[in-house]
Amino acid sequence: MRYLQDILKNAGVKEISGDLGIEIHSLKYDSREIEPGCMYFAIKGTDSDGHRFIPDAIKAGAVAVVCEKIPQTMPGSATFILVDDSSFTRAVIASNYFDNPSLRLNLVGVTGTNGKTTTVTLLHQLFQKLGHKAGLISTIKNKINDRDLTTTHTTPEPIELNKLLAQMVNEGCTHCFMEVSSHAVIQQRVTGLRFCGGIFTNLTHDHLDYHKTFKDYLKAKQIFFDDLPSIAFALTNKDDKNGKVMVQNTKATISTYSLQSMADFHCKVIENQLQGLHLSFDGMECWFKLIGKFNAYNLLAVYAAAVLLGEDHQQILTQLSLCDPVEGRFNYIRTQNRITAIVDYAHTPDALQNVLETIRSIRSNNEKILTVVGAGGNRDAAKRPLMANIACMLSDQVILTSDNPRFEEPESILEDMKKGIVPQYSDKVLVIIDRREAIKTACTLAQPGTIILIAGKGHETYQEIKGVKFPFDDKIILKEALKVGKE
Repeated sequence: MRYLQDILKNAGVKEISGDLGIEIHSLKYDSREIEPGCMYFAIKGTDSDGHRFIPDAIKAGAVAVVCEKIPQTMPGSATFILVDDSSFTRAVIASNYFDNPSLRLNLVGVTGTNGKTTTVTLLHQLFQKLGHKAGLISTIKNKINDRDLTTTHTTPEPIELNKLLAQMVNEGCTHCFMEVSSHAVIQQRVTGLRFCGGIFTNLTHDHLDYHKTFKDYLKAKQIFFDDLPSIAFALTNKDDKNGKVMVQNTKATISTYSLQSMADFHCKVIENQLQGLHLSFDGMECWFKLIGKFNAYNLLAVYAAAVLLGEDHQQILTQLSLCDPVEGRFNYIRTQNRITAIVDYAHTPDALQNVLETIRSIRSNNEKILTVVGAGGNRDAAKRPLMANIACMLSDQVILTSDNPRFEEPESILEDMKKGIVPQYSDKVLVIIDRREAIKTACTLAQPGTIILIAGKGHETYQEIKGVKFPFDDKIILKEALKVGKE
């Protein structure tokens, strides 16, 4: 519980109508969750405008309302706070309400198209191994030290986010590593937080259903670095063509990492095998459990960030070598008859290309590659033909199937994907809408030595169809089809 007058600092308040001395028991932006004594934020969303529900919120017990337009008739005795941007004010007030937890953490944000989840998860693992208490906010899960928490967004909404950060502080965490999505930046979910560091992984084609243009997508990522304070570090991938652009306006201290050129942090790939990566950092060689050049970038970013956070170089590499691969990222199983099956979250053209090029580079005898891939519904449709084309170019056989169709028809999504299949590839493509059948078919077609890639869903344990999430786990279905673990 906090008093209203104590949580309005820097919140962009234009006008107040009502009592500033009232007690605020909770913060709400969903009118369906209103409870007595709460503050309600009227947010203009893409589908609805929260201002419509102000009377309902007050009737349900809201004692304060943040809005961009005060109703002509103000029902009840609630205090009205007029602002220019309710989303901005919500984020700042949420931070104030939970006593600005980001000020008491070493908070590091990771943004980019691919590699965010792996980078933050490895950082969390590493810092725990280095003896720190740490929090994690990621696509797969949130964690406070070793305790798992459920997650619904890559970056939570600001009220949930600040509550989570406050829990971390209360449980002794000194560090927190979080994914910062482009949606979160535009929707001001991270506004009001103080980051001590930001990491840029890469930028490729994704989320144009939301951002409309690649320029807008880039700008969303760039805003995160623009807002970093001067005391923070901005660590950017020098090998990505957008790496320099990303930090061009930042006030933070810029550091670079690279596999291909001179940079503040550099590493060299010595060996890349199914068993792991052999890398050299500043003349120090080390084996890691992760696979692929794309993971060399992730490991280098983690190493660099840990150095910038004051950790010992040698200890970083020692402990990082013990870190486990991330769930749903290049997880593989091998059968007795030499079939290798890989499950990966790759759901963008660049990520799919990275995974397939890694498979091609680590295969020992030119083994055939069979790829099962789909594309999500109600998301960026422009990437669908690109993904099909990449799968065909880098695989010996391809099965196009359903991913999470959401509210689209799977057949329509697959028609979009098929537009990327040029005539010379048509003979190597099967279309099987049912994902379970597609995986089972791939396992039936596989010969000894075949490498099967099941792409797109990775760690997910559901398939979303018409608003319902049905239980579905690629790994479980794959093991059943290959009879792994059975007599």
